[in-house]
Amino acid sequence: MTATFVDRRRQSREESASVASGKTGRIAWLAIPALVFFIAFAVIPLAGVLILSFTNWDGIGAITPAGFANWAEMLTDPDMYHALWLTLAVMVLSWLVQTPLSLLLGVFTAGTQKYRAVLAVLYFLPLLLSSAAIAVAYKALLDPNFGLGAGLGLPFLSQDWLGNPQLAFSVVIFIIAWQFIPFHTLIYQGGVRQIPRSIYEAAEIDGAGRVKQFFFITIPQLKYTIITSSTLMTVGALTYFDLIFVLTGGGPANATRILPLDMYLLGFRANLMGPASVIAVILVVIGLALALFLQRLGGTDKSSSQLDGM
Repeated sequence: MTATFVDRRRQSREESASVASGKTGRIAWLAIPALVFFIAFAVIPLAGVLILSFTNWDGIGAITPAGFANWAEMLTDPDMYHALWLTLAVMVLSWLVQTPLSLLLGVFTAGTQKYRAVLAVLYFLPLLLSSAAIAVAYKALLDPNFGLGAGLGLPFLSQDWLGNPQLAFSVVIFIIAWQFIPFHTLIYQGGVRQIPRSIYEAAEIDGAGRVKQFFFITIPQLKYTIITSSTLMTVGALTYFDLIFVLTGGGPANATRILPLDMYLLGFRANLMGPASVIAVILVVIGLALALFLQRLGGTDKSSSQLDGM
């Protein structure tokens, strides 16, 4: 009788394993379309760019091999390092501006009051505009002769914002923050609303005020939300092109010529697809390294921050 019971349990386990294996197999089939799209629109283009970085091509004529000449040229080009430095500066400064403002606005708009919901909608409006349209609007507003400063008679706003290298770079940082803070505000708003209310109630009983609750409950609970937002900010800084292209064109005196814009100007203005492909590969490597580094900061348990203190 004992042997029969053991056999039945073994048979039940085998049937359960068979059913689970069948379900896993069916789910795996559902991932095939996504895998096909990823290979077609990510892996193959990236492989093509990597191959082009070892060739000479003007975008029209025949492609000829160049060996490591393009890499040697770009890795010894001071202009490329200047563009890389500007890209990193945009990345760091935009993160420093966007993160605290997005976090505070996200916490504020996470409330249930109706007026906060209205404000959340108004804050989100800049994200609905295209980068090119924003650049055109700001270019007109900042014009020293016909812009907002001249119209209102305010000398401070009548400066040559886009003609001075330092001012132009600051304007780029400001506009990037103005455009993308709403998106990250929405991320933080969702993260705050997932924090259990019981944690705040316990803190209030212990006598913790709003400031202490923010620093000792809200921020620790938003650890992975901050990492996700920071990943999007830093990696996204490697794709800024249209806004700067329309606003300054990389000037004045290459003060805003970051790597994505440098890649475009080399590839489609100077018809040097090989060197432009080198920059593209460098951007991909930097983006992957940043994303992996930031994800490592979060560890392996992505849900623990929402459970701390429970």
